[in-house]
Amino acid sequence: MLSCWRKITIFEAYSSGVSEAVGFKIIGSGNTKGVVVNDQEKQQFFRQALEQGEGIVRLAPTWVPRAFCVPGRRLRLHPNDLYALGAHRGGIDERWFSSTTPADNGPLTPPDEGLSYIAFGDQKATLRDGIGLMGESFLGQAAMNQYGGWVMYSKFFDNMHPLPHHLHQSDEKAADVGRVGKPEAYFFPPQYNFANDTFPYTFFGLEPGTTQDQVINCLKRWNEGDNKILQLSKAYRLTPGTGWDVPPGILHAPGTMCTYEPQRASDVFSMWQSLIADFQLVDWSYVVKDVPADKHQDFAYLISLLDWEANVDPEFVNNHFTRPLPARDADEMHADGYHENWITYGSAWYSAKELTVYPGRRMTITDPAGYGLICVQGYGRFGSHPISSPSLIRFGEMTEDEFFVTYQAATQGVTVANLSSSEPLVILKHFNPGNPEMPQRSA
Repeated sequence: MLSCWRKITIFEAYSSGVSEAVGFKIIGSGNTKGVVVNDQEKQQFFRQALEQGEGIVRLAPTWVPRAFCVPGRRLRLHPNDLYALGAHRGGIDERWFSSTTPADNGPLTPPDEGLSYIAFGDQKATLRDGIGLMGESFLGQAAMNQYGGWVMYSKFFDNMHPLPHHLHQSDEKAADVGRVGKPEAYFFPPQYNFANDTFPYTFFGLEPGTTQDQVINCLKRWNEGDNKILQLSKAYRLTPGTGWDVPPGILHAPGTMCTYEPQRASDVFSMWQSLIADFQLVDWSYVVKDVPADKHQDFAYLISLLDWEANVDPEFVNNHFTRPLPARDADEMHADGYHENWITYGSAWYSAKELTVYPGRRMTITDPAGYGLICVQGYGRFGSHPISSPSLIRFGEMTEDEFFVTYQAATQGVTVANLSSSEPLVILKHFNPGNPEMPQRSA
């Protein structure tokens, strides 16, 4: 899914102010309170956090506004805080998880926007610095040697209206502007989709039989209002508890369900729809945001951004719709008081699982790699930490729903206890590339 931003006029270019919220303030774009500054102090901070947390560190909520989008109001952020960074920055419709990637969000973006902070005591430091200074302690030596760090992140994307048909470039095409390609995946958690908002359907790809000339003609009609590119595509009803795989080069116009999105750490995109929902015009600059300057009107080059065969694939659903797969034998898991599904799999860049611990049960879960997590339902204990899914969050306040689990803790096993007698404890876990247990997609 694309990151939405727009150019800011001189009139709008005043500093963003963060509204104060009652409670413990540990985060906020540009908020330096409690930030550990030098590398020596950071290393001490990370060691203490890892030791006290037994290899599990607590992450503060990372909120990201988008000037181009309208909040869907399902992130559990207080309604008074949807525009906490100022109306000129746009509404908050994203929460990023385990992110070492800053948001590419226009000229007023603070340098730490999009970065996850480790919170310990009354101090904080970014996960990016933690992995940069002590990568082996977080990810293990093999992952550091192979990938150089944490190269994915996940997020909730929650928009009131559908997004335009767009694509994310491949490595080959992103390299033309000095960047890397962006595959991504979707999962629709039922706990965050009590309302469907305006359009719970996503357009994917192009109808089989569509020609490249038809698509080029849509681009050439950009300034005529609706360029009618969706007439060449097909919409699919979104279903909570399922997902989709979206490799680079595939056109997609995401619908309005709140989406959990594991993705590669990149922010390249190209929009191909000129009018959204008959009310919002899209400037041509969004088509060519990540296109070389000499190719802005080169329609042959723009068409080359598409993975053409994947877009017109008559078996698109079979090849890209993602059904949950049990991570282990279902009967054995149930006997041990839990169930775990793979919800994102088959990618060379990330994977994700959904862990459900039954009411009143305690179990120990092992994984072959470190991971980030977000708790979406219930409460209990996760290792030495209390864990709970909040019902309402004020901007700037801490929560007990997000953590990062180091390689050592994951491989040794984390004890998870559901302290409710009636409600399941549900956790989404996102992994770096290379999880050896990840299933492949069926051919």
